[in-house]
Amino acid sequence: MSTAANRIQGHDDLRRDFGALLLRVLLGSLFIAHLYWKVALLPGGLHAWWQGLVGAGYPDFVPAYVLSAEVFGALFLIPGVMTRYVAIFAIPMMAGAAQFWLARTGFYFTRSGAELPLVWLALLILQFVLGDGAFASVSSPVLRISRR
Repeated sequence: MSTAANRIQGHDDLRRDFGALLLRVLLGSLFIAHLYWKVALLPGGLHAWWQGLVGAGYPDFVPAYVLSAEVFGALFLIPGVMTRYVAIFAIPMMAGAAQFWLARTGFYFTRSGAELPLVWLALLILQFVLGDGAFASVSSPVLRISRR
C-alpha cells in the first residue's frame, strides 16, 4: 500500500474512533439525563415508573432489566468500558421502548411516540458497530466471526 493510501486509512481510522467517542459521550449523557428524570423529576420517582410498567402488564424483570441497561449506559459508555457489550445489552431495551410507545401513542414524537426510541435504537446499533472509539478505558474484546 502506498504512503498516501496509508495516510488516508489513518485519517479514516481517526475519524471513526473520534466519531465513536462522540457517540459514546452522547449516549451516556442521554442515559444520565433519563435516569435523573426518572429518579428526581418524575412525580413519584422510580417507584411510580416501576409501578407504571408493572401496571401496564409487564413482569417485574422488565423494569429491572430496563433500569440495569440505563445504569450501565450511564456509568460505562462515557468512560468507554466495554462499550460494545453495553450497547448490545441496551438494544433490546430500546426496541421494547419503541414497541411500548408505538402501541400506545403511535410513531410521532409529538405524541410521545416511538420516533425517539427508534433514534436511540439506531444510535445504539451504530455504537455497537463502531466499537469503543478513542480513549476507551476498558476496550471491548474484538469480535471474530468465523467464515467456513
